[in-house]
Amino acid sequence: MYKKTGILFLVLILPVFIYLGLKAFGTNHFSLPRYIPAIDSTTGEIKMAKRLNPRWNESEMDTVFQTIPDFSLTDESGKVFSAKSLQGKIYVTSFFFTRCGTICPKITSQLSRVQDTFLGDPEVQLLSISVDPKFDQPEKLALYSKRFDANKGQWHFLTGEKKMIYPLVLKGFHVPLADASEYDAAIKNPDETFIHSERLVLVDKEGIIRGFYDGTDKKEVDRLLVEIKVLKNIYSTDGSN
Repeated sequence: MYKKTGILFLVLILPVFIYLGLKAFGTNHFSLPRYIPAIDSTTGEIKMAKRLNPRWNESEMDTVFQTIPDFSLTDESGKVFSAKSLQGKIYVTSFFFTRCGTICPKITSQLSRVQDTFLGDPEVQLLSISVDPKFDQPEKLALYSKRFDANKGQWHFLTGEKKMIYPLVLKGFHVPLADASEYDAAIKNPDETFIHSERLVLVDKEGIIRGFYDGTDKKEVDRLLVEIKVLKNIYSTDGSN
């Protein structure tokens, strides 16, 4: 008798509990890593803060991460481009210069794929920051943007003062950058002068770096495309990151 009752329970009742469990906890929660923890300048330790809405499986405290600092540059139209215009946006940043004959065309071509995938999506923006700002004035950037069919208003080519761009790239986006002519005046070839990263940097709506990708590698850019979609899904499903 007891054996039959147990079997009946398994057959009729257990599926109900499984269904309720899946309904309560079975929602897919995609996640992407965050990069560059903020360091307390007095203690040298990673900063921590209380989570606003922790999930059931998350700790009360969470790591605080650095955000891209505020900046003001000039776009290919000669207009001021402020970091404030990126608030609430997901964006991908690349680093290039128009005289570059090595990796820059490859990177920009791959970034064109990102544009094509998210063309007209107001949530996704693209930035290409010149590391040769003295030469790359807005008219040079405008010609370069046309060469790659950049969608005006979504893909921004930026220049500005070197004293602002170089610290922003090094300490804000955390990618390597150097002007070799500062150390060796004999260097004249632009491709030997500006030593910059091939990385694309994915930044979320809060200004936190969510990924680094080799902009010359199609598979890496394929991963970027997927992870932008994951990030969009995270925002659309629970409004968090």
